[in-house]
Amino acid sequence: MPVFGLHCSHEQVHPSALLAACQQAEAAGFDAAMSSDHFSPWSARQGHSAFAWSWLGAALQATSLPFGIVNAPGQRYHPAIIAQAISTLTEMYPDRFWAALGTGEASNEHITGDRWPRKDVRAARLRECVDIIRALLRGEEVSHDGLVKVDRATVYSRPAEPPPLFGAAVSEATAAWCAEWADGLITVNAPVETLRRMVAAYRDAGGRGDLALQVHLSWAPDQREAEALAYEQWRSNVFPPPVCWDVDLAATFDAISEDVPMEKVTQVVNVSADLGAHTARLAEYAELGFGKIFLHHVGQEQEAFVAAFGEKVLPQLRSAA
Repeated sequence: MPVFGLHCSHEQVHPSALLAACQQAEAAGFDAAMSSDHFSPWSARQGHSAFAWSWLGAALQATSLPFGIVNAPGQRYHPAIIAQAISTLTEMYPDRFWAALGTGEASNEHITGDRWPRKDVRAARLRECVDIIRALLRGEEVSHDGLVKVDRATVYSRPAEPPPLFGAAVSEATAAWCAEWADGLITVNAPVETLRRMVAAYRDAGGRGDLALQVHLSWAPDQREAEALAYEQWRSNVFPPPVCWDVDLAATFDAISEDVPMEKVTQVVNVSADLGAHTARLAEYAELGFGKIFLHHVGQEQEAFVAAFGEKVLPQLRSAA
């Protein structure tokens, strides 16, 4: 049966409120949680950017949920630091942590002042980072001269077993590429046929491990309210690659999304006041083989969403499974 978790959006919710939402989600019957890792929100309307790694220590201590994170090593984060962070959390909370690695977005990475590389260079840099992180998690001393540089690094405090390292992908080509190195795949909601092709691309290329899905949704008791929440909070996130990768400021996202029509928002967010509709859509995702499904309510207030889905949606999904 799939694991149904809460997605913790640091771009949108104050870290204290997000921690309280995780505690509420555990009590409501959610199985797990995952965390974004942003320096900048996608819009000034979202208005938050807590440091995910320190927050994860608090969240793991405050709950018994397993947690994951989507991280982009190579520019804002040196891979040796990410290996050290992964090691510490996994040693303290065995079998409760995983990390997904991706190539990142300029909105978070430009802060270093370094040039934002082309996509092919970012992919090559990530591949170097993956090998560096895995070697450090094995306890090896690592020196590396490439797109990233490492000088005689060793992580001394390590878990008994390294955690899974997932690949993050939003295209079939990237999903197939992740199959070369990842312990699992994570992507975001899309039309069912698109997701089916993503899964096939990963599995056909030899991809192993779990499939994880982040689901953007907007729910409120009233349909107009659900639509208003989605439009207010998520219309800056409707742009496909390369726009979402290469725009570097929240102010720019706000400018280019000023006149986005509602139809664009509903293409990337499952918007409905009908809990049954959300249940049916989540069941479709599970049937595609996603073993980890993380629900991201795009509204900033999480309490009513967690209560409603914990009471009405998750029991139906488990009963059907």
